[in-house]
Amino acid sequence: MHKITSPEVAVFGCGNMLLGDDGFGPAVIARLEQKCMLPASVRVEDVGTGIREYLFDYMLAPDLAPEMLIILDAVDFSDRAPGEVFTITPDAIPAKKIHDFSLHQFPTVNLLRELADYTDTSVHIVAARTEHIPDAISPGLTQAMRRAVREASEVVRHLIIEKFQENCEVTVP
Repeated sequence: MHKITSPEVAVFGCGNMLLGDDGFGPAVIARLEQKCMLPASVRVEDVGTGIREYLFDYMLAPDLAPEMLIILDAVDFSDRAPGEVFTITPDAIPAKKIHDFSLHQFPTVNLLRELADYTDTSVHIVAARTEHIPDAISPGLTQAMRRAVREASEVVRHLIIEKFQENCEVTVP
């Protein structure tokens, strides 16, 4: 019999790489994989637009949920500057933004809130404000979001360091 173990920290990058700045989350995951030596108990994954399945699984089997979940996503919060990186928790998402928050839409925000409320998982959303989301397929991040990828990588690294109280080396090219 195989024992399934959950990571202590899961870092999920949300977004569609084919839609401009919406590819922020996957781009941060790629940078973390390339530049950061993470503890073995940290799982980083580009979940594209399919995060709901992971969250639903964690709700069904809370013993498999990580102690800390870090979500990376691009958002369009008009009170933020393009490329601005910020961290919020699910309960801090403004009610008027729940339906347009990009964790690839309702009911994902509700699942995040339930995960935070009904399991021992601490949930952190590291977001960056988009500059441009095209109407058609157009891969590639704007300059503001490329800078945000570097900054968000550092935010994630610091969250992990705080969790483990150990160093995570990042080599900046």
